[in-house]
Amino acid sequence: MTVEHSSGTAPNIDETNADATAAESGSGLNAVNGSTGAHTASSAQNDIKILVVDDSATIRRSAETMLTSAGFDVVTAENGFEALSKVARHNPQLIFVDIMMPRLDGYQTCAIIKNNERYRSTPVIMLTSKDGLFDQARGRVVGSDLYLTKPFTKEELLGAVQQHATS
Repeated sequence: MTVEHSSGTAPNIDETNADATAAESGSGLNAVNGSTGAHTASSAQNDIKILVVDDSATIRRSAETMLTSAGFDVVTAENGFEALSKVARHNPQLIFVDIMMPRLDGYQTCAIIKNNERYRSTPVIMLTSKDGLFDQARGRVVGSDLYLTKPFTKEELLGAVQQHATS
């Protein structure tokens, strides 16, 4: 999805909601089954909706598979702009965000989410291959709730969900 803002500043969640339909119709397609990235499992956990944001299709699919097999409802996005529209559209209870993404990185995406009164209490977990203290501190400054280093195991991913998700 291409979103240009003439002010040169990052959009807020409410601005990107207008672009949600465009995001759903194209770049949000899941390469595995052609769906829009929203899946509902049949277990008791399916009332917890989780957004996974990563520019790597492999990471998105891996996290989506791990989470849906555990019974969670998963929505995916491939960049920060698409993530903001999906936050507004799907109102997830937990968000995983990759740090290193083009145009709107994970830090900026997290800051926009956390600066919105409606989504301030939604846990945001940063996903990254960087494990430095500076990167973790920067994540905390923008409001992230946890820092998960890639590659992560199913146990680490589900442990983060158990620690932070509420239905």
